[in-house]
Amino acid sequence: MSKIRIGIAGYGNLGRGVELAIAQNADMELAGVFTRRDPSTVKTATNAKVYSMDDAVSMTDDIDVMIICGGSATDLPKQTPELAKNFNVIDSFDTHARIPEHFTNVDKAAKESGHLAFISLGWDPGLFSLNRLYAESILPNGKTYTFWGKGVSQGHSDAIRRVEGVKRGIQYTVPIESAMEAVRSGSQPELTTRQKHLRECWVVPEEGADLAKIEESIKTMKNYFDEYDTTVNFISEEEFDAVHNKMPHGGFVMRSGMTGDGEKTHQMIEYSLKLESNPEFTASVLICYARALARLKSEGATGCKTAFDIAPAYLSPLSGEELRSKML
Repeated sequence: MSKIRIGIAGYGNLGRGVELAIAQNADMELAGVFTRRDPSTVKTATNAKVYSMDDAVSMTDDIDVMIICGGSATDLPKQTPELAKNFNVIDSFDTHARIPEHFTNVDKAAKESGHLAFISLGWDPGLFSLNRLYAESILPNGKTYTFWGKGVSQGHSDAIRRVEGVKRGIQYTVPIESAMEAVRSGSQPELTTRQKHLRECWVVPEEGADLAKIEESIKTMKNYFDEYDTTVNFISEEEFDAVHNKMPHGGFVMRSGMTGDGEKTHQMIEYSLKLESNPEFTASVLICYARALARLKSEGATGCKTAFDIAPAYLSPLSGEELRSKML
């Protein structure tokens, strides 16, 4: 059977993670990396071919799935619907409040061109979204809680770096332990966004930048920081390189519910991830969904889909018979 040919649009931490994940999947091969930079300046982990983004349209016959590895703040809202005009695409768009709008834009572009698009795939949105759906379907009488971190948020870090005067930046999401313990107790507390997480930002400013303006711009950023207690720490580039050189993350989905006669029996569902590399794990999620996309496209599917629309069996390289005998 022919391999699934993957294109990578954008080569940062996530793009590199996708490149490495392809090498771990025998049914896939990398067709090329596409960048807005000068291709001659991009060094890939596996010496893959690098092309200008402008050349992508001439290679539509060479790529089964284009995985778009830009940032959610400004890249993906433009890139995903644009690339969906010529390719089957996947992205990891993670601005939760704007997913319905993004879905509409991508769905329109994909349907008009006869392509298939998957959006907002990763671990949240993505795997955590599925766990929320399963938990709320199983325990209809209850409350769902999601905690993230402690770890680096790629989307929020990207948003920081786009603030005027910021040279380098990284953001850590920190769950508040007392809130998590209250949920586990079965008390089903009412928690505001601010009561569940802190956000820690570490910024290397441009020389002469207005630090007060940077801090205010970050703390008031809609859909990212405005609803949280956020700290902005200014540090040197040397400290940034020494301390903030990894990208861990993780989190928890919890569903506290009641069942039984009189609904007096407490049930608790808890799903967690502990990740040493957020981008490498997200890339691995994107890759297995690329397999699902290729299979669904072969069945004639078009338009836009999310994790809710894709059967788990499509993610695995195993056949239905193998899955039933080994995993069911």
